[in-house]
Amino acid sequence: MWVKICGITSLEDALTASTFGADAVGFVFADSPRRVTLETARSISLGMPAGPKRVGVFVDSPLEEVQETIRYCGLDLVQLHGTESPEYCSELRDKAIKAIRVRDGMDVVRSRDYRGCRLLFDCHDPARAGGTGRSFDWKLLRLIGDRTRAIIAGGLRPLNLAHAIDLARPYGVDVSSGIEVEPGRKDPVLMYEFIEKARKADFEVSRC
Repeated sequence: MWVKICGITSLEDALTASTFGADAVGFVFADSPRRVTLETARSISLGMPAGPKRVGVFVDSPLEEVQETIRYCGLDLVQLHGTESPEYCSELRDKAIKAIRVRDGMDVVRSRDYRGCRLLFDCHDPARAGGTGRSFDWKLLRLIGDRTRAIIAGGLRPLNLAHAIDLARPYGVDVSSGIEVEPGRKDPVLMYEFIEKARKADFEVSRC
């Protein structure tokens, strides 16, 4: 189970995520209470040990800007929460994670247009591109046969994580507000519980 801790704003939280075994940490460059500057993201990225992937979160940014941020901040992946087209994503090759804002089953089905990149499924909100802390119907992921590229986000927390994984059977999970003391500041106990429960739930599902 691939586990990403998003909305990282400090080196302390990034190092804690790395120590607890997170596979990736996310830096938000879009409008958000968790938004960081390029300089902050670069400083955290350089201060982290090798291992966790560095992921930049964008919303409808120009492609050239995204590519420059990848280089400047040492990003491994980019997470795209806007109206980015399949062609836009293909320009980023294997670095792209396309976020799909789910209202109903048709949103899940239309995700098939994005070939060759990971897919992150989050709850649709008309006012916000992500980070709502709300969940969608995880069973909808059954509409796509191949879930090896699917990551679920939105409303995840240690208490509901096992149920979400059991229903969705994703490749990965992404959490931000569900393990926070306040926006951008993580609770180390909740972070540890989330990562441990993700591993345990993945093990249980694999036995079924």
